[in-house]
Amino acid sequence: MKNILAFVFFLGLFATANAQFGVRAGYSSANFSDFDTDALSGFHVGAYYKVGDGFLAVEPGIQYSQKGYRNLMNGSPFTEKELLNYVDLPVLVRVNFLPFLNVFAGPQASVLVSREREFSDGSTESTTEPIRGYDIAGVIGVGANLPLGINAQLSYDIGFQSVNYYNQDVKNNVLKVSLGYDF
Repeated sequence: MKNILAFVFFLGLFATANAQFGVRAGYSSANFSDFDTDALSGFHVGAYYKVGDGFLAVEPGIQYSQKGYRNLMNGSPFTEKELLNYVDLPVLVRVNFLPFLNVFAGPQASVLVSREREFSDGSTESTTEPIRGYDIAGVIGVGANLPLGINAQLSYDIGFQSVNYYNQDVKNNVLKVSLGYDF
């Protein structure tokens, strides 16, 4: 038993020695799939912990992310904006092709923390009841390591399951452009 505990301790120590903590923030363009709406601009901000520095790295993270849509209702003055705020938990696997270039993919679980629906007459609605409280997605993207610990990435979140928005089968899809910093 002592040997197993020592092995787990040294494995954790080794993984920590090759790990990097970082922060990331950027622009998001979100929309629902199979729904006739316009993309909603938003932002995302969070932290990650990258384990591995060679060809492969695993990067779990946590981030606050804005999703939703903007609906112009076929050009009428009635404008609707649906802002959904999530806490995302991605677990990415990065493949480092070159010292400065990588591609990544992985699953992402999300929890809905708040909702704000705005109408052109100024009224709002904030209940989260008309939408499922969690989301499961996949993330794919490409990243670049820049000097001074800065990194940039372009990613796309692809919803795997319906968020059951007012009993409609729609999925969150989000394009993200990010800048990050490794400590």
